[in-house]
Amino acid sequence: MDVIVLGGGLMGTASAYFLARRGARVTLIERNQVGTGATVASFGNIRRTGRHLTQLPLAHRSLSLWGEAEKMLGQDVEFRATGHIRLIFDEDGLADMRAYAEAARPWGLELEELGSREISARFPGLGPDAIAASFSPQDGSGNPRLIAPAFAEAARKLGAEIIEGALVEKLERTNSGFLVATSKGSFAAECLLNAAGAWGAGIAAQFGEEVPLDARGPQMGVTEPLPHRILPVVGIWTRDKEHGAYLRQVERGNIVFGGAAERVSVDLDPGHAIADPLRLPVQLRAVARLLPAIAEVAVIRTWSGCEGYMRDMLPVMGQSATTPGLFHAFGFSGHGFQLGPGVGDAMAELITTDRCETPLDDFSVDRFSHHSS
Repeated sequence: MDVIVLGGGLMGTASAYFLARRGARVTLIERNQVGTGATVASFGNIRRTGRHLTQLPLAHRSLSLWGEAEKMLGQDVEFRATGHIRLIFDEDGLADMRAYAEAARPWGLELEELGSREISARFPGLGPDAIAASFSPQDGSGNPRLIAPAFAEAARKLGAEIIEGALVEKLERTNSGFLVATSKGSFAAECLLNAAGAWGAGIAAQFGEEVPLDARGPQMGVTEPLPHRILPVVGIWTRDKEHGAYLRQVERGNIVFGGAAERVSVDLDPGHAIADPLRLPVQLRAVARLLPAIAEVAVIRTWSGCEGYMRDMLPVMGQSATTPGLFHAFGFSGHGFQLGPGVGDAMAELITTDRCETPLDDFSVDRFSHHSS
């Protein structure tokens, strides 16, 4: 089986790897360089807490693969299962957390509830005003800069062809499959996987599948290095977007943070988003609620990227509804990083066997046309 994968982010490279592992002949085509789109803009959060319930089977599948990543890929992608804590500062947040924990239990996610004393005893310095928190000990973080290149390199070793800097000029459905004409030549295959991130909706539209996707860029920042004391990834349960910050400390000591700032619109050509320095004060106030000590620390870099957001915040995943041999995996709406390995594994299973043990029905590309009819 020949498969062309469009898009060299985490979804595309993971799919290329798992397809190659299943014996498919894979050509991955990336318009820039591997891992430079939404993946590199990612916070690196590997969390299941707060996910839409129907995403949890995919998230569980992915978490087990994150645990195998270093052995599987032959390099350390800095996955650390240090836990994920979400702090709570008001009764609304507490009610939301408890309702979610109850609903998620049948889906295989157990959340531990911590009181304020437990937070200060186990995680000193975090959220001194927090009244409670949820804690998921198996979750954690990984390095967004390492993971897509690692999957691409591992796929290459299994025989996949990875083509970077190739602009797609024409896509055609042929009698035997698909023909993709690019600035670096033409490629043919019986199957096509659209893993093009924020550009994925444009590709789907060429095959008569319209989906509502907005390209947006998150605002991310990182501080100077500090002594390494914060192990878990830190987030918040809140209904107020201005408080919705998150942070983690990497082993080198820097604190990476994001959230609490409106995502900027991104023009898909060239597809680069620029962090807005005027949004930084609001963001840092929200981060300081989680970690007051950050108020004394220098921010050394801010950045953004290009992510594809769906109207319902659920990805498009699975077979095309119009075109045999076409598959989609895009629109992960700013929370795809944890899912990446599971997406690649699930799509490879679906493409090569015509079935998938992980339920994907909620992510079908035609769900929007059902709603409009």
